[in-house]
This record gives sequence, structure tokens and C-alpha cells, in this order.
Amino acid sequence: MKVGFVGIGIMGLAMAENLLKDGYDLTVWNRNKDKCKALQEKGAKVAESAKAVAEQCDITVAMLADPQAAEAVATGPNGIAAGMKAGKGYVDVSTVDAGTAQKISKAIKATGATYLEAPVSGSKQPAEKGQLIFLCGGDKDLYEEATPLLKVMGKAQFFLGEVGNGANMKLVVNMAMGTMMTTLAESLTLADKSGLSQEQLLEVLGLGVMANPMFKMKGPSMQEHKYPTAFPLKHQQKDMRLALELAHQHGQQLPTAAAANVLYEQAKQMNKSDDDFSAVLEAVLNSKA
Repeated sequence: MKVGFVGIGIMGLAMAENLLKDGYDLTVWNRNKDKCKALQEKGAKVAESAKAVAEQCDITVAMLADPQAAEAVATGPNGIAAGMKAGKGYVDVSTVDAGTAQKISKAIKATGATYLEAPVSGSKQPAEKGQLIFLCGGDKDLYEEATPLLKVMGKAQFFLGEVGNGANMKLVVNMAMGTMMTTLAESLTLADKSGLSQEQLLEVLGLGVMANPMFKMKGPSMQEHKYPTAFPLKHQQKDMRLALELAHQHGQQLPTAAAANVLYEQAKQMNKSDDDFSAVLEAVLNSKA
């Protein structure tokens, strides 16, 4: 099977490397070609366009930054759809809203090809270790065909039905993650202001019912105000915004998520967009009563 990968960022690079390690014949493309060099040195072919990737491959996977990028690369000039035809499949692992996923699906299916949305739960380290979780919707046959690829890149995959369900599940998951992070940031801040040890706070949290990998992983670096990027803050804020838009469509208020989103927006204004999303701590610290 010839596999294509479009979008070689923090996540895409790690995922594509795992496909290469497993022996797949891989063709890649990125708007900034320099980001493809490391993969080329490991045996990947580099195409001149997203269209060329789709033309040369049986299944094309894409990991793009946001809905605008996902739609442009899929449906624009020299995009994925332009290189698709019957017998080919497109697996979009980007995080987008359901409406964007449905637009892309329509464009791909119009060529006779099949489409699967498969946004991932997980950040840089799980991507490197092949421990992502795929939340899929769309063509069931393509899901079955792509499952071996997903298993190389992840530890679990779920087929959730029609296109849009994967996108919505991802937004709900990332909304929960984003609000948890702001709660951790506020807890670290209040402990410090109260003369308590942040290290002991993390130990207490780690021993109780609230123990979770994210607190364990992010807490120590947050104490030192260091935010090595695993999941950029700008992407977390984008996902919070999309989740709130989804809630608005259903007439549902989400006051906790809305408050968390404000903190991420404030952190972006503090030039923390490209830092890890745990840098929301700086926005909390900047908040005064």
C-alpha cells in the first residue's frame, strides 16, 4: 500500500515517522518543504503538492492546523480532492468542526473516493510513541482498510458513525482537557499565594481520585514556568472556541468552558500562542481580584 501524509507539523512529523518505521511506502507534502527534510532523509518521497500526494497514493492522511487549513488543502487548487478518484481514500486526522468535516467529505466523495474523519486525542509524546486515540466517522470500509495504519500511529480507534461525530467527540474531549488545565493552573496559583508547596499539592492530587497523567506530566514544568510545546496553546483555544460554537448550536450554555476560553484568549494576547497550552498559567497569574 502506498500512503501519503500531508501536514508535517509537531504531530504530523511524529505520526509519519512511525509509518516509515513500520515499513510503509510514504509520500509527504507540507506547505513549508523544509519540514519534510527529516522524513526524506529517512526514506520518504516528497511531492510537489497535496494533489500529487493523492495521485501517487492509495490512502492519504492529513494532519492540519485548523478548519481553514484543512479545507484549503483538501479542496483548494492542487489540493487533495484534485488528485482523488475511485479506489482511493482520504483520512483527515485534523481537529475541525463537524461542518468543515462534512464539506471536505462532500468534495472527496464527489471524486468517487472515500473519506474518513479521524481526529486524534493525544499530543506530541503520544504521537511519538504511537499512543494516539483516533475518533473516526465516515466510510466504514475505509475505516477497516485504514485500521492497520491507525494501529501503527495509535493505541485505540473508535468508529463513531457518520461524518461529524468524530469532530464533535474530539471537541468535547479537548474542551474537558482545556478546562482541566485551567483548573490546575488556578490550583497551583492559589496554593502558592497561600504559602503552600506546589510540589506537595501535585503529590496530593496524584494520590487521590483526581490523579491523571496530564497533571503528573505538566505540573512540574508549570512550577518552573516552563512550557515546552507538546500541544500549542493557540490550538487549545481554537478547540475551546469550536466546542462553544457547537454548544451554541444546541442551545446549551457551558459557563466553565467559556471562562476557561477567556483565559486562553488572554494567554494568546500575552504572546503565549506557540507555547504549550499549560502556559495558560501565565494568564491566571496575570488575573487580579
